[in-house]
Amino acid sequence: MADKIRIGIIGAGNIAQSAHIPAYLEQDDVELYAVYDINESRAKEVAEKFGFKHAVRSLDELVGMEELDAVSVCTWNNGHKDAVIAAANAGKHILCEKPMAMTVEETEAMAEAVRKNNVVFMMGFVNRFRIESKIIKELADAGKFGEIYYAKCGIVRRRGTPLGWFTDLSKSGGGPVIDLGVHAIDVTWYYMGKPEPESVSAVTYSKIGDYKTKGVSRWEALDTDNLVFETEDSAAALIRFKNGASMTVDVTWAINGKERSIFSEIYGTKAGASLDPFCIYGEEAGYLMNCTPVAEPENMFNNEIRHFIDCIKLGQQPIATLEDGMAVQKILNGIYDSARLGREVKL
Repeated sequence: MADKIRIGIIGAGNIAQSAHIPAYLEQDDVELYAVYDINESRAKEVAEKFGFKHAVRSLDELVGMEELDAVSVCTWNNGHKDAVIAAANAGKHILCEKPMAMTVEETEAMAEAVRKNNVVFMMGFVNRFRIESKIIKELADAGKFGEIYYAKCGIVRRRGTPLGWFTDLSKSGGGPVIDLGVHAIDVTWYYMGKPEPESVSAVTYSKIGDYKTKGVSRWEALDTDNLVFETEDSAAALIRFKNGASMTVDVTWAINGKERSIFSEIYGTKAGASLDPFCIYGEEAGYLMNCTPVAEPENMFNNEIRHFIDCIKLGQQPIATLEDGMAVQKILNGIYDSARLGREVKL
């Protein structure tokens, strides 16, 4: 393999331009080689702006480039399956943005292609790459929390429904559950040691929709020409695991309540931990003790991209695996299934 890993970007929208591409530019051993987007003019603009060698007209053209080593899949959710399968069949290593796909069946087809072609596949579960996550996970693996039997997680926005493809069910597959919940669920499940999910009981609500609230801004995707509001705007779930542990989830785009950024709280028999605010809750010398480990802040996207490149160069298994993506997809789809059926569903 050449000294520099040649990267292709599939989908040149917000997450590619704001996170993946800047993080690749921070790596000395990476070359931005080619970019593809269904909007051909956008691909050309991004190529010129960031210094890609090629802006191509089709997915097949990009993955067919012999010089290309790896891709970041940054499309709408409904594009993940086809992009991953095409890249895997072309022998390219893959970093796939969250969620892995729209359905469990799609993840199974993706997994078949990845395994058949023996390429590196990494899920874009970026919150695993926060410095706080590194510390919590190290403490958990060292047994400092004892048995982790319960957890709470979520993201709560008061008025934060995005404009664009996120609310188009055919492109996103869902609302805050698949957009925000995937982050909170994954990182909390990761802290817990990735127990096997058993069942989900959930509710979703679509009560606020396209609000006209004054005095608040709305985040806009690059494509807002066909605005529809077909997804839920809030959800709550209880996830049970086969080891007896459980997790509650609270996610909203829009709700009449207090906002809360990503939170993840784990509770063990010896101690517990919170991601934000970052704190370890334990006992010392018989006294309750709150402790905040000291560590310099790090850019989680830079860490994620660096890990992906290292896995390619060293032939290592990524921290966020193919199987992790499939397991989290089961939980996400289980939440929607349970809410639709009005009962607990087995996973």
